[in-house]
Amino acid sequence: MTGRHARRSRIPVAVVGAALAAGVAGAVALTLDAPAERTLAASPSASAPSGAASPTPSLEPSPSPEPSPTPARARIVIHGTGDVSLDPSYLPVFREHGYGWAWSGLDGLFRQDDLTVINLECPPTTVVAPMPKTFVFRCDPAALAAARRAGVEVANLANNHAFDQGPEGLLDSLRHLRSAGIVALGAGRSEREADAPRYVDVGGWRIGLVGVGEVIDPDSQVAVGKEVGTAVGHDFPRALRAIREAARNADLVVVTVHWGVELDTEPRGYQLAEAHRMVEAGADVIFGHHAHRLQPMEVYRGRPIFYGLGNFVWPRLSVAGATTAVARVVVRPDGTTRGRLLPATIVSSGHPELAA
Repeated sequence: MTGRHARRSRIPVAVVGAALAAGVAGAVALTLDAPAERTLAASPSASAPSGAASPTPSLEPSPSPEPSPTPARARIVIHGTGDVSLDPSYLPVFREHGYGWAWSGLDGLFRQDDLTVINLECPPTTVVAPMPKTFVFRCDPAALAAARRAGVEVANLANNHAFDQGPEGLLDSLRHLRSAGIVALGAGRSEREADAPRYVDVGGWRIGLVGVGEVIDPDSQVAVGKEVGTAVGHDFPRALRAIREAARNADLVVVTVHWGVELDTEPRGYQLAEAHRMVEAGADVIFGHHAHRLQPMEVYRGRPIFYGLGNFVWPRLSVAGATTAVARVVVRPDGTTRGRLLPATIVSSGHPELAA
């Protein structure tokens, strides 16, 4: 691998798979360590000034700037979640309790880490232009401030609901996320912009972030050429190109991917193959979602792959659908990574709580 992306020694595959219950239970006892000093600044271009509230990436992708002398790398903690809805029509509980209710059962977990990545399963927009489909969502942009205060820094829009209010709704969503200080992945004004990695600097690490959306509804939502839309779609080589670009320009690459089949509790064979190819292309962490069910994690070549993180901020529709987890990844100064699942339950609609 070229550039600044430091590859670690290969480690044999270790699949948690059927041992989910035991692995998740082990996560309960994990004591959260104090996070490294936070120096988060997003860009494909310049870093945020000291004291900035949040990363604010440019919507026009550009090459990563030439680095200044590399600072000492700290131990950092990254968290990832599955599907998050902040749609008050889908979750009326927010009208009663406010949007902070979505995050109040997590004991400040996302404020204690160095980076939190969610899959935002609705466009945060004031544009009302619903697409003709069965389930159409629209998040309240006012909800983003509460998410940011809770410690959310990155939101993936490469999914099958980000385009629910059409192209103008998607562009408006990008503007609202930027205003809230949240980095938006996997969508843009063109194919190039939608697929392009975003970059943040945390604890001496430059982290490349890539959003991949394989589940498309409708087909017209995928950005092709100069069209507005979401990233990648069924063109998997596009995903690999974005990951390789991030690997050339970053020390660590985090991929968040919307894929698979709803209600599956195990990844399909093609997902295993794609995940391994993404790691081989340069991915260090993979956060998967879409199935609405918690799925196993795997370690491949020393990199954690979370195949399906289930629902997170979502209605409580069933016990299986309410069983969830937060993916936790610790990156040591030498570049080695360790992943595990922190168990959680959606105890009531829109309100996940960490297991005691």
